Formats: sequence, structure tokens, C-alpha cells
Amino acid sequence: MIVAVPKEIKTHEYRVGLTPAGVRAMVEDGHRVLIETGAGRGAGIKDEDYRSAGAELVSDAGELYATAEMIVKVKEPLPAEYPLLRPGLLLFTYLHLAPAPELTRALLDREVTGIAYETVELADGFLPLLHPMSEVAGRMSVQVGAHLLQREQGGKGLLLGGVPGVRPARVVILGAGTVGGNALRIAVGMGADVRVIDIDSRRLAVLDDHYGNRIQTLMSNSQTIEEEVHGADLLIGAVLVAGARAPLLVRRPQVAAMTAGSVIVDVAVDQGGCVETTHPTTHDHPSYLVDGIIHYGVANMPGAVSRTSTFALTNATLPYVRHIAGQGLAEAARTDAALRKGINTCGGTLCSRPVAEAQGLNWSPCSL
Repeated sequence: MIVAVPKEIKTHEYRVGLTPAGVRAMVEDGHRVLIETGAGRGAGIKDEDYRSAGAELVSDAGELYATAEMIVKVKEPLPAEYPLLRPGLLLFTYLHLAPAPELTRALLDREVTGIAYETVELADGFLPLLHPMSEVAGRMSVQVGAHLLQREQGGKGLLLGGVPGVRPARVVILGAGTVGGNALRIAVGMGADVRVIDIDSRRLAVLDDHYGNRIQTLMSNSQTIEEEVHGADLLIGAVLVAGARAPLLVRRPQVAAMTAGSVIVDVAVDQGGCVETTHPTTHDHPSYLVDGIIHYGVANMPGAVSRTSTFALTNATLPYVRHIAGQGLAEAARTDAALRKGINTCGGTLCSRPVAEAQGLNWSPCSL
């Protein structure tokens, strides 16, 4: 199979879809790998590293897309890339289609088979290709929030962990999954006053057993959320419904009731956000104010730590890339139910129920 990796064009997106080690594995498997010139530069990977691993360097993105059978990316195609999409092309990347009707329509109109990293799901509900970036984003959310709480950033002027005799900042985390669990780990390590809210009592019990009285675990309901949001210095949105739009848990009146200079980091923004006042931002202009509250909505947070993120992501994606390239998608999906769940569009058909429900569209199971 001809597998191609383009350079990401999203603002300050420095990750890349394959590492040189991944290229070498693909070439050893007998595949042809095309890498767009400069694709790995932002992650500290030189063109020569790819060439030495057996890749062919291509300077023109149009040529790369036209030649490839499968495109392996990190982020969803942007409108400038839509004309490069064509019928029969396999696209393996993060798609986050539920809140993105224009992208969904582009994939359907161009009859692209879109396989979304974030909806590849194991039988136990684990999301193996979302997990590494959720780990990164969860850990980053606390360090970003701590930075924005500094006075020169417009925040309250709080040190997250406080000092002896001065209370620490209160961190409220909505969601105790991978993002929330990693945010919790960093917030506790920095000495914050941490509360975590979730609908899964078993998950809360695990966290309570691990952290003991260093945290407070709370069952999710509208009253608890309202009370905890009101007292939060840093609110982290970490909820996820696989493939679907994130549920709106915090409405504008609740945001307005927070103390001026508080910070909201909504990691769920790439699935629409769980805070009503959140909208996507970029690393160029990452934050904005609503009712005196600082909002951070960068939808590709892990792109800021591109080398760590690239290697963590490709550790997870490479086995699936090799499986698809080696067996063909039809056979790979037949033998791997998790991969089959990752197929969002195929031959002009929408194959994802959560996306269809979010956009009011028809869908049908993939029939490769």
C-alpha cells in the first residue's frame, strides 16, 4: 500500500503522523511511504531521518494526496485541504466530526473513507488511540490553568499550591476519565485543593482509594456542578462521550457567578465543549474573557508539546496503520471490531450513529 503523511497545516500544529521508526516498520512490511517535506520539523524530526528510514520525500501536498492510498495525519483536514480529498482515499486521523458538519459533508461528498482515531474503541470501552493525547491534554490543562491564574495573565494572582499559611487554589475537574485522571494527578502534585466530579461511582471509588483525603470525589448532578463551579479558581472540562458532542454541563449563568479572574480550561472543546461559553481557539490566541472569566479553548493542546505527543500518538496508531496496510481495510475491519468502530464515513455514507445524531443526518453501518 502507498501510505502518505502530509505536513499539518492547523495553526501551531507541530505533530506528525508517523515517526522514522514507523516509516521503517512500514517499509520493512513492503509498503511505500511518502512524507511531505518538512512534515516532521515541528517535532524535531529531520527530512533526512525519514529518508534514512526508507521514506520518499514529496514537496507538493497535491502530489502526495494524489498518489496515496492511505493518508495518515494527526488533525482533521481543514477547508484548504478539502480539494485534495478524492473518492476511495483512506484517511486515518483525528476527525471529531460531531461538531463539524462542514467537514462531515466534505468527506461524504468526496466519498472518502474516514477512520477517526477517537472512535476506535475496544470491547471494554477503552479508546486506545485517543488515550495518549488525552493523557497529554489532561496534564497540560493544569499547567496552562496555573499559568493563566497568574496576575499578568489576567488571573486572580494565585499560586496553585499556595504556601504555608495561605490556601491553595481550588481546582474542579468535570470528568474522571483519562483527561480528568491525568489533570487530577498533576493538580494534586502541585498541591492544589482538588475536587473531581463524575457520573461513575466506581471510577470515583478508585480515585478515592488512591488519593485518599488529598482530593474530594463528588457524584455528578446539576446541583453539585453549580456549587463547585461557583467556588472554582480553575475549572477543567474533561468529559467525553465517544464520537458524540460533549454534553453541556456548565451554562453561562454559572460561569457569570464565578469570581472574576477564575480560569476555565475546556479540554472537551474539540467535541463541542462542556461549558456553554467555550469556543475553539488557537495557540496564537489561546484565551479570551467572558463575564470576567478567562477561557482557554485550544482544540489541539498536545500540539504544543509536539515531540512528546508525536511519539506517544504513533506508539498507539502504528499497529493499526500496519494492520490496515497489510490486510486492506475491509479485512482489517472484519477481524478487528475496535477498528471497525473507527470508520465514520465510507463511500459517501455516514457510518457513525453519534455523528448522525449530533447533526440530524441518516447513517448506516459500514458495509466494506
